[in-house]
Amino acid sequence: MPSSPSAPQVSDRFPGPRREDCPWCGSARLRTRLRGPRAVALDECEACAHAFQNPRSPADAPSVSGRSHRATARALAGLADPESWLDVGTGHGHFPEAAREFFPYTSFDGLDPTERVEGALAEGRVEEAHRGLLTTPGVTDRLRARYDVVSMLHHLAHVPDPRAELRAALAVLRPGGHLVIEAAAPDSAYATLLGPHWLPHRHAHLLPLPNLEAELHALGCTVTTTARVHQPQDLSTTFPRLLRAPLTAATALDHLLAPLTRRTRFASTYRVVARGPGRLHGQGLSFGSGRIRARCRTPRARQDPNESP
Repeated sequence: MPSSPSAPQVSDRFPGPRREDCPWCGSARLRTRLRGPRAVALDECEACAHAFQNPRSPADAPSVSGRSHRATARALAGLADPESWLDVGTGHGHFPEAAREFFPYTSFDGLDPTERVEGALAEGRVEEAHRGLLTTPGVTDRLRARYDVVSMLHHLAHVPDPRAELRAALAVLRPGGHLVIEAAAPDSAYATLLGPHWLPHRHAHLLPLPNLEAELHALGCTVTTTARVHQPQDLSTTFPRLLRAPLTAATALDHLLAPLTRRTRFASTYRVVARGPGRLHGQGLSFGSGRIRARCRTPRARQDPNESP
């Protein structure tokens, strides 16, 4: 099982001093959005609506509680036979594992700032494991223009500089490839209803969808799809795990309401699919040589272990 050289080890926690300006647009017009338990201090920019922990709390870390990787993969099934896919912030590699059902010809690699990605490699969930962020020195140069798809699922909320990480994602994307982003919707009704108990309020950044779309356009991308989705976890995270009965009931209710809330203000997440700048060479194929090579490969799920390569 191949592995690439690891990037310098970095932490997924980036505490920092208090800022007097917005990390997204630079405006000094800040207001307090929320101050609550668990070291949450969230400011919001009155100019662009970007919200961020100020100062950055070292308690912020990605969470996959209640997240449906299979639902995300199924929603992306229209992408035409990508040959190579990098899942950024992959953690234990559960998304690549789920996505193989819909993309059996695709080679999935994982990037994560923690040792979890090495476990994903050992378990066979990714084919190459890279340690770090896209902005970690050396990572972008090593992976430049290698991937037909780059996914960043609830990743930008946890990095020191989301805009720099976004630019680096385009650098490792092949011309005309696709970028997939999921992020918490700061205007979700759950944010108001649950206040400091809303899980994304513990994240380092909350990126409004219009800001992200504008940045993608400025970088030469074409936004092909935007959707609001609900990933059940909002109610279940309001109760301590010791309170088993309320936690179980809240989890069940959140899943029950998910189909009804996904296109409403209660939807907690947005998903963006964007095509990167440039065009792939070939005969009008969406992913360059990906389809041609894929026809010569056998899906992993159906491969006979006794068959020679």
